[in-house]
Parts: sequence; C-alpha cells; structure tokens
Amino acid sequence: MGKKLYVGNLSYNTYEASLRDHFQAFGQVTSVKIITDRDSGSSKGFGFVEMGTDDEARAAIAGMNGREVDGRQLKVNEAMDKPRNDRFNDRY
Repeated sequence: MGKKLYVGNLSYNTYEASLRDHFQAFGQVTSVKIITDRDSGSSKGFGFVEMGTDDEARAAIAGMNGREVDGRQLKVNEAMDKPRNDRFNDRY
C-alpha cells in the first residue's frame, strides 16, 4: 500500500491546513495538496494527502472515507500512479 492518498469530493471551501488537521488524527501527515485550476486558482474539488507510514494511510482511509467535511462526504482511497505518456516512445 502506498502512503499517498487521493481525497475527492472536497468542498470548494476546504483548505490544505484544515485537511491536514483532519488527517493528523490518524498519524503523521507529510504533505497535503489541493489541486487548483491553473487559470482561476479555484479548487478542483480533489487533492492528495501523504501519510508517514502505510499503517497510518490505512487508518486514514478507514477513518476519513465517507466522513463529512465542510458539508461534503469525502472519498478517500490510495492514490494511483499518474499514467506515463508513452506516445513519444511508441513512435521512436
């Protein structure tokens, strides 16, 4: 299991500091990033939280998935690796 968690269905009023506070109840939070639109700067409604250990990540998923934060039920699961763009490599 990875330590990086996907957090979806975030309220546009949720900030990284408050998200960190919620996840710290389950262990050490090493990073928090809410994804924003590059043009407007507003939240896209999802982000990533990285926990200190795999056990802490499991505990955070169990404790935070479905929990209501700022009026929204969070979706929390293990983050997937970003797919690589192999189109260039396929051509050459």
